[in-house]
Amino acid sequence: MTQRRPLVAGNWKMHGLRKNLSEVSAICAAVAEGIAGDAEVLICPPATLLIAAARICEGSKVALGGQHCHEEPSGPFTGDLSAEMLKDAGATYVILGHSERRSGHHEGNHSVHEKTLGALRAGLTAIVCVGETKSEREAGDALRLVGSQLIGSIPKSASSESLVIAYEPVWAIGTGLTPTPEDIAEMHHFIRVQVNDILPGQGAALRILYGGSVKPGNAAKLLLVKDVDGALVGGASLNSSEFMGIAGIYREFVRTT
Repeated sequence: MTQRRPLVAGNWKMHGLRKNLSEVSAICAAVAEGIAGDAEVLICPPATLLIAAARICEGSKVALGGQHCHEEPSGPFTGDLSAEMLKDAGATYVILGHSERRSGHHEGNHSVHEKTLGALRAGLTAIVCVGETKSEREAGDALRLVGSQLIGSIPKSASSESLVIAYEPVWAIGTGLTPTPEDIAEMHHFIRVQVNDILPGQGAALRILYGGSVKPGNAAKLLLVKDVDGALVGGASLNSSEFMGIAGIYREFVRTT
């Protein structure tokens, strides 16, 4: 059986000022104490805090990531950041294709594909997000929709070492609603099979995260499901106690799947 190291990633979105860097320090201290067990812990703050957060995390076991990148390494793209810039600031990961980018910024699969290529070029691990809306799930279209996102977004040059998939049902993000464990298991297994078709031989080692209203109170129910290798956490990641309460399931429970 392939052993995949769990990953608990915090997406701060458009939240966080310098005063909030104390949460980064608290997360580093908790990880140093072994709160997260064998899980890898990642924080993705806004770009304005990335360099300062990197100073805090230096020498720790906490990784940093960006929330988006441009596909080009440099150029006349006012307001954008390249993957190389994120890497230079201290990031080792970048979130791409989040539903808020896909809908609010009209980023389609081709755009996500190109940005993922940019991340790989810079040596970042890409966390590519996929997920369906409530109407798509109710119409029985969730698997087809997620499959098309995977096919369109994943470059053939990716591997299980340079790519993470995050399944976030759009209707569960920030709503307090969550799919059943059975629905999550079905989707994560489907994603693993689909990725193995796109990247032959890589499916078993690929880490697939679940995201969408993950909290300390429901983390065990959601994240110990078969084929779930961690979480992409939104609001709860802004509070170090809540975030580490989620990551702490990997110290409390022995992974059997």
